[in-house]
Amino acid sequence: MQKIAKELGVVIPVSFFEEANNAHYNSIAIIDADGADLGLYRKSHIPDGPGYQEKFYFNPGDTGFKVFKTKFATIGVAICWDQWFPEAARSLVLQGAEILFYPTAIGSEPQDGGLDSRDHWRRVMQGHAGANVVPVVTSNRIGKEVIETEHGKSEITFYGNSFIAGPTGEIVATANDKEEAVLVAQFDLDKIKWKRHSWGVFRDRRPDLYKVLLTSDGSNSPL
Repeated sequence: MQKIAKELGVVIPVSFFEEANNAHYNSIAIIDADGADLGLYRKSHIPDGPGYQEKFYFNPGDTGFKVFKTKFATIGVAICWDQWFPEAARSLVLQGAEILFYPTAIGSEPQDGGLDSRDHWRRVMQGHAGANVVPVVTSNRIGKEVIETEHGKSEITFYGNSFIAGPTGEIVATANDKEEAVLVAQFDLDKIKWKRHSWGVFRDRRPDLYKVLLTSDGSNSPL
């Protein structure tokens, strides 16, 4: 991947299953456009549900939310289930991320064939873009995965629909749920920075009032 990034002059986030001594992480390495390894991020939020039982495989990440200064932009990268948490998106943009990336593998729910989370999934990340005034780039799998279990077949159909959202949450490019695709969009990051500053969503933050976020039940705020 480092050779490919250097040859093509592109930044590549590379997802992989990381073994670190006796720990295992859902990780992503960021390769800069000159082939340099900028470091890795380990997925923070680990889901546990039918078909998505990652707690069996992965430890919770210990890197914290990280941004990477690439040749083209400072980027923030989170992984799949991380995308449902506004705290992760805000933390990345607070650290200077100009674009957020979410590599993803999500689809149907084996226990409920009538549950389709695609539109919900997309709107949540559009909200991250709009709330933080940054573009969001999301990739998702297509195709079907069938696993034989002791209770019979467990089947997931991944719903694709990779997309790029602009800084107000608007969809600027999208793929479908059947075919592999390459999506391209162009942004003027200086203009977006001016827009972000002019909206005041970071200027007007009140971190002194957010201590409740450090609790599990919201009732015992730390001093």
